[in-house]
Amino acid sequence: MTISKIRKRDGRVVDFDSRRIRDAIYKAFIAVELEDGEKAENVTKEVVRLLEERFKEKIPSVENAQDIVVEVLKAKGYGKVAEGYRAYREKKLEIRKLREKLGFEEPKLTVNALEVLRQRYLLRDETERIIESPAQLFERVAKAVARPDKKYGGKPEEIEKTFYSMMSRLEFNPNTPTLFNAGTELGQLSACFVLPVEDSLEGIFTSAKNMALIEKSGGGVGFDFSRLRPRGDIVRSTKGVASGPVSFMRIFDTATEVIKAGGKRRGAMMAVLRVDHPDVIEFITSKQQPGFLSNFNISVAVTDDFMKAVKENREYRLVNPRNKEKTKLAAKDVWNLIAKSAWMSGDPGVIFIDEINRHNPTPIVGKIESTNPCGEQPLLPYESCNLGSINLSRMVEDGKINWEKLKETVRNAVHFLDNVIDANRYPLKEIEEITWANRKIGLGVMGFADMLIKLGVPYDSEEALKIGEQTMRFIEEEGHKRSAELGEERGSFPNFDGSIWKDRYSAKRNATVTTVAPTGTISIIAGCSSGIEPIFAISFIRNVLSGTRLFETDPLFELMAKERGFYSAKLLEEIAMTGSVQKIEGVPEDVKRFFVTALDIEPEWHVRMQAAFQKYTDNAVSKTVNLPTEATVEDVRKIYELAWKLKCKGVTVFRYGSKPEQVLYIGEIRTDKGKFVALEPEYSGGCPTKNCPFPS
Repeated sequence: MTISKIRKRDGRVVDFDSRRIRDAIYKAFIAVELEDGEKAENVTKEVVRLLEERFKEKIPSVENAQDIVVEVLKAKGYGKVAEGYRAYREKKLEIRKLREKLGFEEPKLTVNALEVLRQRYLLRDETERIIESPAQLFERVAKAVARPDKKYGGKPEEIEKTFYSMMSRLEFNPNTPTLFNAGTELGQLSACFVLPVEDSLEGIFTSAKNMALIEKSGGGVGFDFSRLRPRGDIVRSTKGVASGPVSFMRIFDTATEVIKAGGKRRGAMMAVLRVDHPDVIEFITSKQQPGFLSNFNISVAVTDDFMKAVKENREYRLVNPRNKEKTKLAAKDVWNLIAKSAWMSGDPGVIFIDEINRHNPTPIVGKIESTNPCGEQPLLPYESCNLGSINLSRMVEDGKINWEKLKETVRNAVHFLDNVIDANRYPLKEIEEITWANRKIGLGVMGFADMLIKLGVPYDSEEALKIGEQTMRFIEEEGHKRSAELGEERGSFPNFDGSIWKDRYSAKRNATVTTVAPTGTISIIAGCSSGIEPIFAISFIRNVLSGTRLFETDPLFELMAKERGFYSAKLLEEIAMTGSVQKIEGVPEDVKRFFVTALDIEPEWHVRMQAAFQKYTDNAVSKTVNLPTEATVEDVRKIYELAWKLKCKGVTVFRYGSKPEQVLYIGEIRTDKGKFVALEPEYSGGCPTKNCPFPS
């Protein structure tokens, strides 16, 4: 008897389609054995035969079919594939149970999201046994962050429900340390820190010690090494010579290597050196040696005077920070060297330090000298900031942006992030004092590429730029309105009277409100694209934290392929060879236009999108300009100059293959029939190295 119907888990009876079984088996073979679909076809035929044999008089359930799949795989000698299929099935069941417990269809956690939560976020007891579910994680965070409302005459139990709802529905996520530590004894909730480095052994090692305390609690740290005297300069106390900033950076790098930040992830740092420091050449080329300073991202702090000298093709002055002694270099030579080094190794990035300080909200407190490890958060010495991101993908309904929903989410998120400052336990007294004095928060976005797809707009288009600018302007305006309201209700940040906001607002709770971060693992949890980055690949193999592999496909592409009738597991396998659909026959041209990946897009669009968001962002925007292997040094130089022209606060490029350690590999998993795109567990887009997604 031919099987024509099957019973779903919710009791509904639907038409039986053997292709669904075949596709699931196909994906399991690719993930586990990296084989093609021929074996999947044979297994599927046997599964259907057994279903027809065993269910002549009744309708089989989905569970019945899955049990037979495991049985047949084992019988045919595919034990590892059977185990992979079974494990995936169990995790999907766990996700369904979670949705039922939460009482609504969302969140639609992916299997990898659940694995990331298990391995990184869910609390464990002293025996390393997990003691909370994802729902309980959101409950823990919501409760801890709502508590400060009582201090201001509010009702914590009411706002706790609001905070829980927007997190559990994956509409908003705070930065990782908040998810790690809220409601725990550690209680350190901020992601971003900047520490000063003074020109003395005592100062250097004090900074190294403070860095260790911050990384232990889950934060990332930025430093400006420009105060240190250059290599070969005199050290009067010992009658010796200085070894210079790059040499001392090794101390911080080694210390970070042995600290697993917060006990859950590796540390990451940003090193900044001014372009007018005498050791700038050594700094620019420092990371061309593989493995050297591997825990650092490095950026040159470029000044207006330097860029003017580049434009005029003349020399500029280098200044010894110890005695103000001056030497000269050709500006264009240094600029070209920055571009060449970035082409070779991905470092250094560039931060436009004068542009950053033009937007410094508290200039009377001091100048900004450095940023957090990913560059999106410029901070004063000892300052910290906590970040959070709105999932724009969930702000689209029926092909349109739901502005009212976005407004409500922005207002609640600003409230949440302001509360974090009060709920936080700071690793150093100096950090607590200046953080409380300025109360900086950084509300950003994730899922922007997904939002564009839902709106039917290509990422590399003028319309996408307009949508990006319009969306961030709305978030900026509503965020500042809410911060002003909180200022009236709770009091302004203590440095308000000397800030740039004094003449614009009668009260202001936060010196900054918006930041666009790279989002990293929180976008994996949310099941959306990273920050404002394009999609990184359409189909790919994911190396999961548990040591297994998953075959993944962008869910919006899979949905569209099924709706338009061109879906097949064979097609997904072909796409996974490069991650791109642009040269795949069978994918309609209009679909190809929507589903462009980071490497499909011309570099100019990356920079222009960053600039569109920067226009309405208080702090900075983390965005990587992804380049193919064949990109040239000249391409990199043009990108840096366009970023300067468009008033970005910094820029980072990554040419594929320029670093020995990446988290995205194209064609690195090899089989007899080809190669597959492979990703590490926590990569969600942007810069495919191990330092970039750290803070969020």
